[in-house]
This record gives sequence, structure tokens and C-alpha cells, in this order.
Amino acid sequence: MTTHSRRDFLVQAAHVAALGTAGLSGVSAFATPRPQIFAAGAAGKPIPYGAAVRADALTSDMSYREAVVANCQIIVPEGEMKWPDIHPARGEYRFEKADALMDFARQNQIEVRGHTLAWYGGMPAWTATIDSPAEAERELVDHIETVVSRYRGTIPSWDVVNEPLVDWPDGPASLRPSIWTRQLGPNYLPIALRATAAVDPDAQLVLNEYDIEYRGPRFAARRKALLQLLRSLRDRDVPLHAVGLQAHLFASRAIDRDALQDFLREVTALKLDVLITELDVIDYEFPGKISERDAMVAGLAGQFLEAVCDVVRPKAILTWGLSDRYTWVPTYFKRPDGKPNRPLPLDADLKRKPLFDVIEEYRRKVV
Repeated sequence: MTTHSRRDFLVQAAHVAALGTAGLSGVSAFATPRPQIFAAGAAGKPIPYGAAVRADALTSDMSYREAVVANCQIIVPEGEMKWPDIHPARGEYRFEKADALMDFARQNQIEVRGHTLAWYGGMPAWTATIDSPAEAERELVDHIETVVSRYRGTIPSWDVVNEPLVDWPDGPASLRPSIWTRQLGPNYLPIALRATAAVDPDAQLVLNEYDIEYRGPRFAARRKALLQLLRSLRDRDVPLHAVGLQAHLFASRAIDRDALQDFLREVTALKLDVLITELDVIDYEFPGKISERDAMVAGLAGQFLEAVCDVVRPKAILTWGLSDRYTWVPTYFKRPDGKPNRPLPLDADLKRKPLFDVIEEYRRKVV
């Protein structure tokens, strides 16, 4: 596998700028105009739908590949643009998997969302050796400049900051422990957002968070802290364009329709867009009978989508996976009866389920 140093990337970028795009590979491979699928979310047109995908499955599983092409206007890499895959060692970048995904998207006129640039989780081991604020800022900005520059003009939307809040925050400064908070504190958020905006001023910058939609004191605390964080960023003129609601839905948690809608009104008052970024239904607590379970999965997703769409028209609806054939859910939420999980719009045989129909209903709903 080829590796790329920061110097290699900058040299290659300089060649592209000097020579143009014809006949070049690497950076120039992604210099074609992006299809602007997000514009399809305008009033009167369906909300764009997409899913998280796995580059290896797109290569090895042709039926899955065909299903993605047939059903998705947008894709987001499940892991190929996270730090361990793309930046496994200090000064070393590996773009093979991400580039393959971008090639697939370009060939099929599918939009790509970037995920993710600043996250507490899934960091490569070498980042634990970062031992000063100056070094942390340098490494974070270098990563953002390198990755976003490579895909500038072809990735219109980035999850710049992912899951910043602790599970039960007591305010906007209740951030998850990470190499970034340890060395930079809350400043890592504006550093990441400003660096991304500087590299690609046209990109939509998204703060992505989970557990926003439920009833209960922990979830109320998360909504309150997230709104405070958003206001703080806005008050400091930090570039931010949208909030991503992950929407991993659980049977044992009730959706707090009123509180979620109040939250969304506050978000729109801040002139921020809303995206649904990782929708799925964790079905390990649902009955085993497939027809009953699929109906309950669709019903829970319908409750969430109705609550959101009655207040704001999301710029996109993405599920965290397209088919039950490839899902993260059984890794953490395996069913006690041993039956396969069914959290996604297509089943393991790539057949449409009631969840697919519910998503179609709301993405085509006229506002």
C-alpha cells in the first residue's frame, strides 16, 4: 500500500496547480465539478437520501454496489476518512480507500459527505504522543488542510466536529476527553472549523451529535448543552452551517416530540441547517417475528422523521448503512434470541423493507 507524506501531498498539489488536471492522478482525480445533489433538497423536490458505505464491500460485492447506485444520492464513508484509515502515522497519509470511494461516487454521479475531521474516538495510537497545545493544533490543522485540500470542490459537506459532548453534560464545556480537549480544551472546535473553512470556503461545515431526540433528564441536558455550544460558536463568529442529528433510535427510549421540536426551532433561529446523518433503528429489544419487527422499526423512524419534518426540512437524510448485510449494530447490540439485526432500509438480501418506505414518504413530503 502506497503511503503519502505531508510533503508528498503538497508537492503533488503544486504540480496540479501548475499543470492543470488533464491526465493527472491523485489530487487532480477529484477536480471535476461536484453534482450539487444537496440542491435537490429545495422546496418541492425530494430531500436527498444517502447511506454510510464501506469501500471494501463496494469492491467485493457487486449486488451491494448496484443497490447503492440505485438508491443513494449521497454516500458517506463509514470509516475510510477517519484518522486511523487516512492518517495512521505521524506525517503519513493513506488515501487509497478514500480515493476508491470518491472514484465510485464520481463514476455514478453520487455526492459524498466527509466524515470526520475532529473526533474524540478512533484515534491512531501515535496521537497519544502529542504533548503540547502547539503540537496538537499543528497536527489537527495539518490533518484538516491535507484531507480537505485533497477533496476540495468534490466533498460539499463535512462532519467537522463529531460527538463533542459527554453523555450527560452540565454545560457547553462538558466535552468528551480526547487528545484535543487535553491539549487545546474547548478551543479545538473553533480551530477545526476555521481550518476547514479556510481550506474550502464553499464546504458546508457540520457539527454532528447523537442522543438529542429522547425524553428524560440526560437527553434534556444534551439538548441544552448543545444549544449553548452552538450559540457560543455563533457569538464568536466561528464558521458553522449545520447540525447533524445522528438518530440512532432505540425501542426502549421515547422520542420527546415537543422538546425535539423546540430544539430544532432554536437551531433554525441560529440560521443553521439540519441534516439527519446516521439514522438506523437498534432492534435488539424488538420482537423476533420479522414482519412485526420491521413494522415497529419503521414506526419508530416515522415518529422521529415526522417530529423533525414538521419543524424543519432536513438538507439530507442518511442512514448508517443501506443494507442489513453491512451494519455496525450487531457488534454492540446483538439480539438475545440470536436472530440477525434488521436496522436498515434494505434487508440482507437487498430487498426494500417498511423502513425504506417511511424514509421515502418523508423525503418526498411537500412542505
